[in-house]
Amino acid sequence: MLYSFTNDYSEGCHPNILQRLTETNTQQQAGYGNDAFSLESVAAIKTLCKQPDLDVHLVAGGTLANLIVLSAFLKTYESVIAAETGHINNHEAGAIEATGHKIETVTTPDGKLSPDLIRPLLNKFPEYHTVKPKIVYISNSTEIGTIYKKQELTDLYAFCQENNLLLFMDGARLAMALSAQKNDLTLADVAALTDIFYLGATKSGGLIGEAIVICNASLRKDFKYYIKQRGALLAKGRLFGIQFVELLRDNLMFHLAGHANAMAKKIARQLQELGYSFLTQSETNQIFPILPDAFIAQLSKNYGFFVWRKMPGEVSAIRLITSWATPEEQVDQFLQEVKSLSAAAK
Repeated sequence: MLYSFTNDYSEGCHPNILQRLTETNTQQQAGYGNDAFSLESVAAIKTLCKQPDLDVHLVAGGTLANLIVLSAFLKTYESVIAAETGHINNHEAGAIEATGHKIETVTTPDGKLSPDLIRPLLNKFPEYHTVKPKIVYISNSTEIGTIYKKQELTDLYAFCQENNLLLFMDGARLAMALSAQKNDLTLADVAALTDIFYLGATKSGGLIGEAIVICNASLRKDFKYYIKQRGALLAKGRLFGIQFVELLRDNLMFHLAGHANAMAKKIARQLQELGYSFLTQSETNQIFPILPDAFIAQLSKNYGFFVWRKMPGEVSAIRLITSWATPEEQVDQFLQEVKSLSAAAK
């Protein structure tokens, strides 16, 4: 069987979660997020964010979180601005457009949005004949592994506030971003510098679950109606609650994310030493090395990954993703195969 570097959710979950699920299995709990575990996890998130009045809602997945948030806070004539590489633009089967809302995209070399990139979309003509931008959607980490620095997020949020825009952060891989070596943001910073964000468990050691955090008080009223209407208010909410309780205990989620980042960094460092370049300068667990097509054909016999972009000269950029559970020996075996292919080609 191939070893997969295709995504960071191929494995199940951290053993602590399975143990807690088993230990509490026959305990009766209230439904729909009112169980003791969900309440404990919500309290833990509020503590990490240093804001006791935040609104926190647990849902199953990232696409669902994006769909619920954007459909809840966009009027029928309003649009969402995203990087061209953004998840809502490329990987959600038109889920946002299916709600009747346009995604306006911006080309960006590093997957990140900035005031200068967004500003042209605000100067439309004529008024009332085009969609009206309302939400700026960003991901941290981005779809190409880059991260937002605190000053970048500060500047972007200030711009959004000045222009009556909402800032929404997709946090499916937020744990990886906050665990990156060059990161200077905390979860409390994210809560202070966005209107809405979510913290993902699915890709950070959990079986399932994303925590939507509504920071802007004006957006909180009746949000749970949207969750129910979209079929996302889970009767056995304890399933989400237990996972976040365990992942946030002793910062386990961020330790696991740090491992995923470290394994990707190891691959990137040694490929760079072999003379290979990269499509992007990733800081997290997604890397995009550019390799000869002949090497890629050989590597694909033993490893799963995406061929991300065909490049000039019989080379391509591939995407490798490491996870919270990636064994270092699998990383070493992959690197040894690349080294052998490189040596044979000389």
